[in-house]
Amino acid sequence: MTGAGGPGAPSASGDGNGRLAVVAGGGGFIGGHLAAQLLRDGWAVRAVDRKPLAEWYQVHEAAENRVADLSLLDAARSACEGATEVYQLAADMGGMGFIENNKALCMLSVLTNTHMLMGAREAGVARFFYSSSACVYNEEKQRSPQLTALKEEDAYPALPEDGYGWERLFSERMCRHFREDFGLQTRVARYHNVYGPHGTWDGGREKAPAAVCRKVIDAKHRGTGTIEIWGTGEQTRSFMFIDDCVKGTLMLTPSGVIAPINVGSNELVTINELVSIAEAVGGVQLKRNYKLDAPKGVNGRNSDNAMIRRELGWEPSVPLREGMAKTYAWIEREYLAARN
Repeated sequence: MTGAGGPGAPSASGDGNGRLAVVAGGGGFIGGHLAAQLLRDGWAVRAVDRKPLAEWYQVHEAAENRVADLSLLDAARSACEGATEVYQLAADMGGMGFIENNKALCMLSVLTNTHMLMGAREAGVARFFYSSSACVYNEEKQRSPQLTALKEEDAYPALPEDGYGWERLFSERMCRHFREDFGLQTRVARYHNVYGPHGTWDGGREKAPAAVCRKVIDAKHRGTGTIEIWGTGEQTRSFMFIDDCVKGTLMLTPSGVIAPINVGSNELVTINELVSIAEAVGGVQLKRNYKLDAPKGVNGRNSDNAMIRRELGWEPSVPLREGMAKTYAWIEREYLAARN
């Protein structure tokens, strides 16, 4: 667990001047990094998560750290009291193995999103940020690894990923109608595969970059010489480093962009290429065993960044090789500490 004084992405949110920002899901991966940056920017931060404090990825002493279940309306109302901005990141989610096998649990996150919107409206919050996902996109457009990058309008006609994707898309619509009907200034980012240090790297909820790093590290330290890859390895994805995610979030929230917008890297790689990057970082080369019946998600997904370049004059830019090196180093430290 860390304090808020460490390095992070340069902020675009300006001086908080002591105003209160609520980070729902503040004990999670993205929430921990976002809370740290908001504190650096001069915001008072209330980080809220239902996990016990000992299980938070980062705990910032300068923040008000509150353990509460935001799927409950009273807890959501209490969390939003006095806030100028709310960042709604709290959700039950994880990597492909988790979301394909826990569809009902993922959809229950709609309770948290509904109650946080209600709490923010009642508290007179100025801005409400919602973290959606690229899983909202029509699956018909993601059947080939040689795909056309996904534009924001490709979410409709709706055919999102079952369970998690439908919940995200429905919650996007709630944000829209709370803005249209009640005047709550909502902003929605469709995150594309966020990765980096201080996140889940084992246990079943980890995403591909962390899972690949862990597998390479484990093979290296145990000397197995092999790695298991889910699917054929030819699935294509883009992966966004956490610093870019935080910066994009803090640029979007005060902006005038009211439509959901992609916040993701457009550096497209196959899963096999992702494994090669992790192997290069670790200085090993492993035999690849392909588990073809494992959850693998869509065959191809990438972010079209034309809208974010046009609206914010920026797009995620941390190279995958650079971000993976930082992620690998952090996971290796965690892995070795867990073995001792």
